[in-house]
Amino acid sequence: MHDVVIVGAGPVGLFLACELGLAGCSVLVLDREPEPGSPWKAEPLGMRGLSAASVEAFYRRGLLHPLLAASGADEAAPPRNVGHFAGMALDPAKVDVEALPFRLPSPAPEFVLASLEAVEAVLGERAVKLGVEVRRGVTVSGVAQDDAVVVARAGGREYAARWLVGCDGGRSAVRGLAGFDFAGTEPQFTGYTVLATLADPGKLRPGFNLTPTGMYLRMPTEGHLGMLDFDGGAFDRSQPPSREHLQAVLRRVSGTDVTLSEVHLASSFTDRAMQTTTYRRGRVLLAGDAAHIHPPFGGQGLNTGIGDAMNLGWKLAATVHGHAPDGLVDTYTRERHPIAASVLDWTRAQTAVMRPDPHAQAIQAVIRDLLATRDGATYVFEKTSGSSIRYDLGSEQPLVGRSAPDLRLEDGTRLGDLLQDGRGVALDFSTGRRLHGSATGWASRIRYAAGPASNDLGFGAVLVRPDGVVAWAGDRDPDPAAFEQAAAHWFGNPA
Repeated sequence: MHDVVIVGAGPVGLFLACELGLAGCSVLVLDREPEPGSPWKAEPLGMRGLSAASVEAFYRRGLLHPLLAASGADEAAPPRNVGHFAGMALDPAKVDVEALPFRLPSPAPEFVLASLEAVEAVLGERAVKLGVEVRRGVTVSGVAQDDAVVVARAGGREYAARWLVGCDGGRSAVRGLAGFDFAGTEPQFTGYTVLATLADPGKLRPGFNLTPTGMYLRMPTEGHLGMLDFDGGAFDRSQPPSREHLQAVLRRVSGTDVTLSEVHLASSFTDRAMQTTTYRRGRVLLAGDAAHIHPPFGGQGLNTGIGDAMNLGWKLAATVHGHAPDGLVDTYTRERHPIAASVLDWTRAQTAVMRPDPHAQAIQAVIRDLLATRDGATYVFEKTSGSSIRYDLGSEQPLVGRSAPDLRLEDGTRLGDLLQDGRGVALDFSTGRRLHGSATGWASRIRYAAGPASNDLGFGAVLVRPDGVVAWAGDRDPDPAAFEQAAAHWFGNPA
């Protein structure tokens, strides 16, 4: 029996598998596809934007350089793209990163464009090194559980574990089989992603184009198109769209007589925005698109899913190993459910703005003006990059609940380096090493580092969870008793 069975070997499932493997859990990943590769994961169709929060997660696990190498990104080059709102691109020069709360320089870029193939290759290689087992061509058809064990049935076999996590996408089998409630809003449009040969590509303008009849996107790769048809989601998505249908939609939304000579690949999607009411039912949990779906604006689904995996991994591992404080795994739903709910509303707002009617077009003009300002561009970047996320951990200290800035000791050691082994980190900047004795009881779960900092932001010490979130922050003369209380709250009783 495994500690955890994960259903789905996409980026979210593999990231979670790496987190659990890093913590010494036995992990089995089941995936319905017989092979990892797919044209939908490779360039150009598989390209996704990884936000600052996601790139930071890779950095904190020592995977930044492999990610950049696999994606062909230049570490020294500033990002060419930092996101958009409703197809209206942000100007990187307008984004004031220095104005973001508790921000410090970090090796992690603000944005990385990578293919799903590259992301999965990096995570898959790490998972194998950590002893994770991946079985492909396995379709889960049943889930049963009791107080001690959960069993996934697939292909005439049963896979037993202490926990089961569904990371199997928007049409999650685990979600349905385990009885999760899925609620939200119905679609306003049908969207299409197409790779085609165009007889007359010059008739389409490059980039995002909001029109009086919809939206189309002409990507840099020749023949790679996206389009939105505000048909109320009426297209029958049980069948692939035909060339004739795609050409009719493209002509309508672009206002041109452009011709699709041949369609090589095409898929459809909608702006249906749904979320499970909880991320846990007994010994079954959900992460990524299995827990929340929405239109693929700005890669928000992938980034939210990586955040789910980073948040859940260390909590589930501590529960498996028996040293988690009571209720730790339930903080996963409490912390991550509001984040996804906010993302769903963010995409709903974009849908409303892109509607082909005079009212939406008037709003577009206002938003373009706002995005042209430094404050407007920075606000949208803060939302889409994950920089605005703050979990409610019951503290009025404004740093607590936020992703920790990349604090650096004077010897050059960065917080990101200290987080690579998956433990929490206690940084003690006080001259008397006030927390040294208090931290020893959690040495197997919290890494202690002391010394003056290059920039301590006015704090004497901070306690950072394994997911990089600040759990406690002390003043110049930190109180060891307050540290011990916070450590026990998140990491259980000392050994």
